[in-house]
Amino acid sequence: MNPSTAQARVLVDELVRNGVRHVVLSPGSRNAPLSFALHDAAVAGRLELHVRIDERSAGFLALGLALDGSPVAVTCTSGTAVANLHPAVLEAAHSGVPLIALTADRPVELHRAGASQTVRQDGALGLETLHLPVAERRAGQNALWRSLVCRAVAAARDGGPVHLNVPFREPLTPEGGDWVEPLEGRPFDQPWTRTASRRVDAPHPADHLGPRTLVILGDAGATDGEAVCDLAARAGWPVIAEPTASGRTVQHGSLLLNAGPLAERLRPDAVVVLGRATLSRGVQALLGSTSVVHVVTASADWPDPKFSATHVSASLAPGAHEVDDDWLTAWRHADKAAGEAVAALLADEPWPTGMHVARAVVEALPPGSALFLGSSNPVRDVDFAAPPRPDVVVRANRGVAGIDGSVSTAIGLALECGPTTALMGDLTFLHDSNGLLIGPHERRPDLTVVVLNDDGGGIFALLEQGAPEHADSFERVFGTPHGTDLAALCAAHGVPHVLAGSAEELRAEITRPSGIRVVEVRAERAGLRELHKRVKTAVSSAVQ
Repeated sequence: MNPSTAQARVLVDELVRNGVRHVVLSPGSRNAPLSFALHDAAVAGRLELHVRIDERSAGFLALGLALDGSPVAVTCTSGTAVANLHPAVLEAAHSGVPLIALTADRPVELHRAGASQTVRQDGALGLETLHLPVAERRAGQNALWRSLVCRAVAAARDGGPVHLNVPFREPLTPEGGDWVEPLEGRPFDQPWTRTASRRVDAPHPADHLGPRTLVILGDAGATDGEAVCDLAARAGWPVIAEPTASGRTVQHGSLLLNAGPLAERLRPDAVVVLGRATLSRGVQALLGSTSVVHVVTASADWPDPKFSATHVSASLAPGAHEVDDDWLTAWRHADKAAGEAVAALLADEPWPTGMHVARAVVEALPPGSALFLGSSNPVRDVDFAAPPRPDVVVRANRGVAGIDGSVSTAIGLALECGPTTALMGDLTFLHDSNGLLIGPHERRPDLTVVVLNDDGGGIFALLEQGAPEHADSFERVFGTPHGTDLAALCAAHGVPHVLAGSAEELRAEITRPSGIRVVEVRAERAGLRELHKRVKTAVSSAVQ
């Protein structure tokens, strides 16, 4: 047996022993030892192997598979292949997703020698790189290899992505024969080193939080979400949650905070924030103007883009709290008025708009299914207009909120969680259309991708650059119309495509998830800015 084969087999075996159930592989030459070892482990039923040609899509597929908190590895060859994992690693880093980038490398003697596909991979993913030494034909390496895998998996479980870099010398293909020492791991398939979580939970007294406290649940990193929601229920604190968080008691909280200045009866004396509340400008404005802001997070890099946090802790001590019944009642009445205003306005608005589509999709989701949301308008449309569905798992790439890799992340989510619906815009879909490239040997997800196609970047119409005074430049450099035939694109990948022309047709397609398919809804961008302005005006008027 050659050294590269011995090392690769040990690495794969130890990944399995550490609970890694999924590995995503992009083909290459330098990672051939890992490819052979992973294939053998998959045939033996020890893990599920997913093969993708495009490393960027592979990275996001692994991200989607890891959204439930279980470590997932993605492996690729050396050179630019490694760099293509960077977007998914960035998202994982900011979302706390346990992604392991297992990259093959050239041995040290080929660096700075003009060798093909050889770059400096140390730090290439923006992470501290854990390097394995080049395997050699000598005893004493089995324990080292296994120990480093355990360190990588433990670090991923505790804090997000890890980069494990493995240089391989030729030969890269398996050879017969024995190795110079036994390559077995610990008895009974145990990890070489069993590790416990090193996160510290130090409850913080909440005596600085009075009865007029508002709770904001953002995306990811909510280490004590259930406990804080229980505390809010006892203390009578309203809870506003982004679509990817659960526990909201105020359905239209984002609209209320974005519709203009809050009425005095709704202004909080303190705000508790869990996770990264990056979706709404109204939320950020509230945090910047409230005198007491308590951030609950286990991370040393606590989320505080307005630099307004007065307290940070990993959890809140339960305790007893004074209750102001009028406070919660005021928020409930405002929430009801906002909901009625939105429903009345959308009833008179021609279908489809993003809010129409978001509401139809969420209402039609089968109980127990999953929903993935694109990071531009769709997640905001759901936030503004869709009813809460506590019986549905909702996920989005909100760590750095990019549109890249969304199709692949949704596929990973569906492969792990079962029937899934994804709602995204056309640019988001086109940005990762390579995600549709699934080979005949790969397991296919039950995923319905709903694409709201308004032929360009609708999100920019709602921002400052979408103002009328920028109309001359807007369409080319922000609107970016593309005119792509999505049906033809899907046909090229062998993916069924349906054009939904009404809310009823859309709902019918969502209730029948089977295999991967695309449901397109065509809309116009022209009136989007004005529509959002009217929605906010209607809500503001309803709650004053």
